[in-house]
Amino acid sequence: MEREIMKRLVEWKDSPDRKPLLLTGVRQCGKTYVCKQFGEQYFDDVAYYYFEGNKGLSSIFDYDFNIDRILDELGNVIRQKPIVPGKTLIIFDEIQACPRAITSLKYFCENKRELHIVCAGSLLGVSIKRDGISFPVGKVERLHMYPLNFSEFLRADGGQAFYDGVQKYDLRCELPELYTQNLEKKLQYYYIVGGMPEAVQKWIETHNFEAVDKIQGDILEDYASDFAKYAPITDVPKLGWIWDSIPKQLAKENNKFVFSHVKAGKRSAELEDALEWLTDAGLVFRLELVSNPELPLSFQADAMYFKVYMSDVGLLRKKSGVSYRTVLEDSDLYRNFKGAFTENYVLTELLSQGIQPYFWRSGNTAELDFLFEYEEKIIPVEAKAQIQTRAKSYQEYCKKYTPPLGFKISMKNVGDNKVGQTDTVSLPLYLIWMLKTYCSQDLERN
Repeated sequence: MEREIMKRLVEWKDSPDRKPLLLTGVRQCGKTYVCKQFGEQYFDDVAYYYFEGNKGLSSIFDYDFNIDRILDELGNVIRQKPIVPGKTLIIFDEIQACPRAITSLKYFCENKRELHIVCAGSLLGVSIKRDGISFPVGKVERLHMYPLNFSEFLRADGGQAFYDGVQKYDLRCELPELYTQNLEKKLQYYYIVGGMPEAVQKWIETHNFEAVDKIQGDILEDYASDFAKYAPITDVPKLGWIWDSIPKQLAKENNKFVFSHVKAGKRSAELEDALEWLTDAGLVFRLELVSNPELPLSFQADAMYFKVYMSDVGLLRKKSGVSYRTVLEDSDLYRNFKGAFTENYVLTELLSQGIQPYFWRSGNTAELDFLFEYEEKIIPVEAKAQIQTRAKSYQEYCKKYTPPLGFKISMKNVGDNKVGQTDTVSLPLYLIWMLKTYCSQDLERN
C-alpha cells in the first residue's frame, strides 16, 4: 500500500539539516511497515531494533551516551554488521520502552548528524508524561502518521485510475458519472473499512466485510487491553468509560463533549486526565471551539469547549455497532448519526493533510463545522452527509466575516458559487484530499 508519508520521509532523508526523526501515531497505523519499506527502498542497509520487552537491547544505553560505543554494540555486537553513516537506516521501534534511548537522540544529533535514525513510538506522548523521560528538546524532528486516508485507500483498492483521472479535470468542472458513481461507492467502502492497514489489507485480499469486521473488533480489543497495560491503574476504568461514550456523544444533536455524560455522578476534574491519555495515545482527537476567528486560531481556541472524535472512521462504525449493510443501503435508520460520522471522516481527512481545524459557534444561533488557517487566511468549511448543501451557519459566518474562500463539502458534485463575498467551492466528500489544491489555486487567482 502506497503511503503519502513516504514523501515526507524522503524529504527528511535528503535534508542537510536532518535530525533524528520521531514517527508517532496511533498503534497499528502502519509505522513499522512504512519505516522498513522506506529503508528497503532508499538505503543500502536497514538496522532494525525493537525495544519493547528487550532488556538486553535497552542495557546498551544504561552505561553512558558515548555514541561511538553505542553504535559499535548496536552494529558489531547485536547484528554483527557495522552501521555505515549515509548507507544504513537505523530504526528504533517502540522507543518509548527505553527512556534512555530517547535521551540518547540528543547525542546522536550533536555528534553523529550524518546518521539516519528513525524512531517509531505509538505511546510516546503517554510515556514521556508517565515516566518523566528527559526529552531531547530541539534535537529531534517529529512526524505524525495517521491511518490510511481516503485517497490512499482508493489507490490501494484498485482506484488508481480514478485518482489520476480526476486531477486532469478543471478544478471547477463537474465530474462525469464515470467518476462520481465509482468514487461514491469507494467512499462507502471506506466508511465501512476505514484506514487501519490490517483492515484495509484484509479488504483488498477478500472483499469480505465480515472478515474486516473481525479485524476491527480485534483492534478495538487490543486498544482496550492497552489501557490496562500502559495507563495508571486508577485511570483504567475512566478510560473505558470515555472510550465507550464517544460514539454516543457524537450521536447527540449538539455533540459537544460533556464529561457528565460519560458516567453518572462523574465530573470533569475526575476524568480530564483519562481523556488526555486517550488524546496522547492518538486514539481520539479534540476539536476545540473558536468564537472569535482571528489569527492565529490556536490563540483563540477554547480548550474547555470541545468535541471528541475517533482516529478512524472504520473503527468508529464498528464501535458504534453500525452494520456494514446499513452503510451500503444508506439506511435512514442512522440518518442522525451519519452527520456526526461524516464530521469524523472530514476531520481525519483534514488532519492527514497537516491541517489543524477548529469549529465556530455564534451563541446558540449558528455552528460551523470547521475552520482552518491557510496562507494567513481563515477558511470556513461546512460538512454535510448528503447532497443537500443548505448551510445557514455557513451563510451567517460568511456574512459576518467575509472570508475570501470557503467550502461546502457534501455528496454534491464539484461546483462553485458566491455566498456573499465568499468564493464558495462545492467539494464532494470523496475529493477532500484535493482541498489544498483548491485553496492554492483559488487564493492565487484572487
